[in-house]
Amino acid sequence: MLNRLKSPNVFIAAAYLLFCFWYTNTGGALTSAEVDAHLAQMKKGDTASQNLNVVEDFMRRDTGNQFVMVNLIDLNPTPPNLPATGPDADPMALVDHYMAHMYPTMFLRASHPIFLAPVQASAIDLLNAPGASDWTQTALMRYRSRRDIMEIITDPRFSERHDYKLGAMLKTIAVPTEPSFNPGDPRLLLGLVAVILMLLFRRRA
Repeated sequence: MLNRLKSPNVFIAAAYLLFCFWYTNTGGALTSAEVDAHLAQMKKGDTASQNLNVVEDFMRRDTGNQFVMVNLIDLNPTPPNLPATGPDADPMALVDHYMAHMYPTMFLRASHPIFLAPVQASAIDLLNAPGASDWTQTALMRYRSRRDIMEIITDPRFSERHDYKLGAMLKTIAVPTEPSFNPGDPRLLLGLVAVILMLLFRRRA
């Protein structure tokens, strides 16, 4: 029995299950009390200028599942002079300063980019969306839960860096989506790797 517990397959299975537990939201949907607390925090900070009605609706309709933020970004070729980046900075310097805080905060909450790509041409298909034909960057950001993103944007450190995000962009659109299936989900990919490793160890035993 003890030898079985020391088997590599046991460690592989345990590591995979621990990853899935961390990567998956196990806290359920936001409660009404949590929603009210986040709204109160946003009203006190710099994020109060955002569309709070939309944010509130997004929180109150929480399913408890992961979601992906779809971002279209038009970078500002002449960003403002800000303390950390100085005059005549490249817009990506402002983005990098902003993301230097965001990435560690996101990764701790099992949230991360899943797709980043520069735009290659103006919009090929555009209907009833004036001014939305030209973009420079696209990004898909995976968040473990709506609770996680609210904890991120209500953190005072987020407000300290938010001016750099705004200064780096001429315009942006961010739309939350909830994928029904994602073949690139790390839980699926790592699950396949775990199965392959376990079969190899079993074959060698």
